[in-house]
Amino acid sequence: MPEREPEIIADPVSGFGIPLPWIRSSPDPGALEKVLSGRWTILSSGQLLKRGLTTGTVASAAAKGAVISLLRPTESLVVMTPAGIPVMLPVRAENGHCTARKDGGDHQSDVTAGLEICAWARPSEETLLLAGEGIGNIGAGGLCDQIGRPAISPSAREQIMLAISEGCEEAGVEHVQVEIYVPRGEEIARKTLNPRLGITGGISILGSTGFVEPWNEHLIGERAEELKGAKRVVVSTGRTGLKFSRILFPDHEAVLMGSQLDRLEFAPDQESILCGLPALILKWAWPEILRNTGYNTVAEMVEREPGHENIALGLIRAKERLPHTRIILLHRDGRILREAP
Repeated sequence: MPEREPEIIADPVSGFGIPLPWIRSSPDPGALEKVLSGRWTILSSGQLLKRGLTTGTVASAAAKGAVISLLRPTESLVVMTPAGIPVMLPVRAENGHCTARKDGGDHQSDVTAGLEICAWARPSEETLLLAGEGIGNIGAGGLCDQIGRPAISPSAREQIMLAISEGCEEAGVEHVQVEIYVPRGEEIARKTLNPRLGITGGISILGSTGFVEPWNEHLIGERAEELKGAKRVVVSTGRTGLKFSRILFPDHEAVLMGSQLDRLEFAPDQESILCGLPALILKWAWPEILRNTGYNTVAEMVEREPGHENIALGLIRAKERLPHTRIILLHRDGRILREAP
């Protein structure tokens, strides 16, 4: 007998199970190829939405282009994303300098879309990555690195260093010093959450997958509707929570909802879980959670006082909003920090 065609394919970036009827309903004959490329996601209506690229991916392209241009000019190149998917980006690179531009995809509110990220490269006795103008510095605990360090997440740093290594091999140089900078970084950072998170002087270089989800109203609304029909579902606010949710609850359908927790509505007979890092969940449940605590961010409070009474009170308020749902807060390494009573 011929093998049956699978009815669900896994999104290569999020792991979300996409029913094949969604693909078939798309007016785009290349819908399947686009979804499998990782650059596109799809709605139940068949509408395709393009993912953007993270600052980490764009910085990687700038760094690699700067190194390659020590040998020759280049106008496009390929970088590997943390999701294991290669992407091609246009760049302007010559004489050790490269400029790459951030693609926001179909994300409606990406204030960094179109932002230029640049890099200088020069041969050196050892390979070094420097953060220049427009890249923020960490001023509070519980963020992507130690206080005082540049706001470059570990996954983005690893991605950039891999791109530099590939550039060195292509340019035929052993070691380079690369400085990444963002000319409008400080200006754009004022429009982001960075100042409230305790990151000063510029933007963050981030990206756990290399892609930015196109979280426009259509996609979030459809995901919220899909959740209502799921028997077992675990919802997360971010990539870290999503990754560990799949490990902790492998028999549940895992869905990323970002900050749109107000859209969640579960029935008593659903096995529903809200699982993720504390900041978004607790701020959603109790917007005034930091009042009179002396802390600037929830992440800082959790890092310094994981037993703080406001964390317990925040979980109680979260449970009041989702009474039929398990609510679990995670450490960044995936350990369970606390669960709502």
